[in-house]
Amino acid sequence: MDITTSPASILIFIITIGISLFAMSGRSNIYDSWALSPWKLVHENKWHLIITKGFIHADLMHLIFNMLTYYFFAFRLESIVGSANFLIIYFLSLILSDISTIIKNKDNSGYRAVGASGAIAGVLFSYILFDPTSKMMMFPFPIGIPSPIFALLYIAYCYFASKRSMDEINHEAHLWGALTGLIVTVILIPQSLEYFIEKVF
Repeated sequence: MDITTSPASILIFIITIGISLFAMSGRSNIYDSWALSPWKLVHENKWHLIITKGFIHADLMHLIFNMLTYYFFAFRLESIVGSANFLIIYFLSLILSDISTIIKNKDNSGYRAVGASGAIAGVLFSYILFDPTSKMMMFPFPIGIPSPIFALLYIAYCYFASKRSMDEINHEAHLWGALTGLIVTVILIPQSLEYFIEKVF
């Protein structure tokens, strides 16, 4: 973590942890006003919710898991792509990861979503383009998996989990966030795809 090369990612990291912990303290109704409600977004034009939901988390484990992933990849990604590109990748991944969720739940006044998982998936997949020879851990595999294979397994898991899962995790947001991070990075930095292909093949 270097403030000179990763100022934007460090700021997001600190703000997200601070606001999430404040929300969990119960001293505020921030969940009501910041959580993504597709119904409020569509019917009350509260479009800011698609951003604010990324700064609050459901519980401590949700926050820890997301911020650990962010810690390992976001700072390094910003040092590679620059602050402006990092912010574009992060926030576009955050926004676009929930488009399908918004469409499906626009008339469901009881639906709520929180967390930065979509944005973090975008950061992770963007990073893979620049370091395709790295290895990553994926439950339940006890060994490191080459990052291109990890990416394929992650996409497959998110796709099938979104169709069949009965848990409260928004797997579709993970899937669309990851794909957004990948596509936006290639658009912003076309040579990233060339580098990835050269290293993998």
